[in-house]
Amino acid sequence: MTSADHAAHDQPIETIYTGQWLRMMRRGHWEYAERTHGKGMAVIIVAVTPDDNILFVEQYRVPLGARTIEMPAGLVGDDHDHDTLESAAQRELIEETGWDPARVEVLLTGPTSAGMSSERIAFVRATQLRKVGDGGGVAGEDIIVHQVPRASAPMWLMQKQAEGYELDLKLWAGLWMIERNPDGSAVG
Repeated sequence: MTSADHAAHDQPIETIYTGQWLRMMRRGHWEYAERTHGKGMAVIIVAVTPDDNILFVEQYRVPLGARTIEMPAGLVGDDHDHDTLESAAQRELIEETGWDPARVEVLLTGPTSAGMSSERIAFVRATQLRKVGDGGGVAGEDIIVHQVPRASAPMWLMQKQAEGYELDLKLWAGLWMIERNPDGSAVG
């Protein structure tokens, strides 16, 4: 750590505002957001159906004022104190897409936006999927499920962007992790 890092780290943390889901914090001159529920963790699920279709979700995101395309995702521990990364990933995949994975594997964990939020995400690979419902999320989420052939997924995403959708940039990391582990080795 540099001396500036030490000085910031030694500052007390002040709560500026607390809402239902987020709170604004300040440490020294730095302001950032953190979640009021759960463990400050979210999961992003990389999932491919037995027919080699990648699962994407579409939903309206208020902060952007637009519909977005994302990989299925959700919070860890927001409603379930006993949540693990794996159990949250399985639950969210079923809720959002209607697909139940027999296996979930945590690949990588890190910050979502290190300068703005204390939230961390875990990329989780879900495999051996079985269709168990329609998906669509829980009340109020209004999620549309897209099953896109793996070979045409990047082109499909770029077409959606041209149509005015916002694309979560983590999609490209997820696409990479379908065939590779975080260290670059092939999935096998």
